[in-house]
Order: sequence, then structure tokens, then C-alpha cells
Amino acid sequence: MLIGLVRDSVMQCFCHTCRAPGILPSVVSRRSAPIKKNNKIRSKQPRLNKKVKFITTEIRCQEKSRGGLSYEVILAEPAPNVAVPKRPVTPGKNVSVEEIEQKLKAAEERRISLEARKMAEISIKLAKVEEATRKKDEITNEFITQTKEQLETKMEHHVEKRDAIISDMKEKLKIHAQEIEKTRETLEQQKANEQKAIEEKLKTAQALRDENIKKMLDRLKEHNTIKIAEIKTQNNQLENQKLEEKARIIENKLFTAEQNREKELLKKIEKVQKLERRAEVVRQNKAQTQDIDGQQSPIASSG
Repeated sequence: MLIGLVRDSVMQCFCHTCRAPGILPSVVSRRSAPIKKNNKIRSKQPRLNKKVKFITTEIRCQEKSRGGLSYEVILAEPAPNVAVPKRPVTPGKNVSVEEIEQKLKAAEERRISLEARKMAEISIKLAKVEEATRKKDEITNEFITQTKEQLETKMEHHVEKRDAIISDMKEKLKIHAQEIEKTRETLEQQKANEQKAIEEKLKTAQALRDENIKKMLDRLKEHNTIKIAEIKTQNNQLENQKLEEKARIIENKLFTAEQNREKELLKKIEKVQKLERRAEVVRQNKAQTQDIDGQQSPIASSG
């Protein structure tokens, strides 16, 4: 339709007869109302010199997108405001007072019944809302109680497990401390026995040395006294060096054994202290959780 309007407006003739006022046939079917035929007999009248009215046609072109055009065709000026015909007032009927009262009474009854029906619907809705809130509260309370019971059971199980672990560790540490004490006593006993054995060996060695010296002196009575003294001093020095070396070796062994024992004792004491600190932290956490539960229980009861 738009292309036809543009074509007709561009290709129409520009003479006065073709430019007489009128509406294009393509627009009549869509924009204007159907024209009623007038069957009145027309009489010939003299022609008057009137100004010829022209169609105010305007075409506006706008490029909406690349390669696309949008046309707006204005065919005529806006028509003036047309007065809408008023409906004729029908004459009123003669209504009696009784009929008016009956109508008012019926209207009042209808209003009362409507209000009662609305109130019944509102009460039903309120009852449903109350039931829904009650069910919601029951569900929330049940959920709270269940979660609280589950948390309490978990906490009790955790506390029992922790107490069992702590008691087990204490028992193990006690047994280990007893073993350490036993080993210490055995080491001390071994040390005392070794010292006794060393003393006995030294005594026997001294006795043997004295006997050997006496034998050697008896054999070397014929030799010179100077050579005998030198030999005796050399033997004494050698024996003393051997004895000192043996004593030093034994002392080093005893010292290393004592250091190892002290290190083991320190390690065990550190382990016991760590376990005691962990137990203290667990007790503090338990006290904090009990305080939090005690604070939450009045909040839940108030809610």
C-alpha cells in the first residue's frame, strides 16, 4: 500500500482538473468510511469560481538501518474536533414509594449477604493462614529439636571419644614412664655392677702385678739395682697408662649412657606436656560450646 501511495503521488498529473480535492482509491478502502450514495436528483447550478483544494501529501524518509528506508506518508491535515451527538434523555417512569422501599430493602439484603459471604471467605482464608503458620511453627520447632538432639549426641560422642583417647594416651604414657624408670634402674644397676667388676679387676690386676714384680725381683736380684728400678718404673707407667685408658673408656661410656637417658626423659616429658596442653585446649573448647548452647537455649525458648 505504501509503495502504491508513493507511486500515485509521484506519477499523478499536475493539471487543475487532476488536482481536484479527493482521496486516493487505495486509501479509501482503509482510512475513510464508506461513502453513502445520495439518490437525490441533482439540478444543474451555475459554476462558481471557487478555489481548488489540494491534497496535502507529505512523505518523510528515514534510514533505519544500512540499506533500509522507512517512509511516513501524511495524506491530509488533521480534521477538526467533531462534536459527539448526545443521547436523548428518556422520560422517567412513575415509580411509587413502596417500589423504591422494596428496591432499597432488596439492595440492603444483597449488600448484607455479600458482606456475610466476604466475611466468611475472609475467615476461611484467615483460618488457612493460621493453620499454615501453625504447621510452619511446628515444622521449625521439630527441626530445631532434631538438630539440637543431633548436635548434643554428636558432642557427647565426641567428648566420649576424646576422653577415651586421652585416657588411652595417659595409660600409654604411664606404661612408658614405668618402662623408662625400669630402664634407668637397670642402667644404674649395670653401672654399679660394672664399677664393682672394674674394681675387682683392678684389684686382681694389682695383685697379679705385685706377684709378677715380686717374681721378677726375685729373679733379678743379681742384676743391677738401677736397671731394676728403671724396669719397675716402666712397668708401673705402662700399667698406669693401661688402667687410665680403660677407666677413661668406661667413663666415656657411662657419660654417653647418662646423656642418652636424659634426652629420652626430656622427650617423654615434652610429649606429656603437649598432651596436657591439648587436653586443656579441649576442655576450654568444651566450656565455650557449653556456654554457647546455654546462650542459645534461652533465645530458642523466647523465640
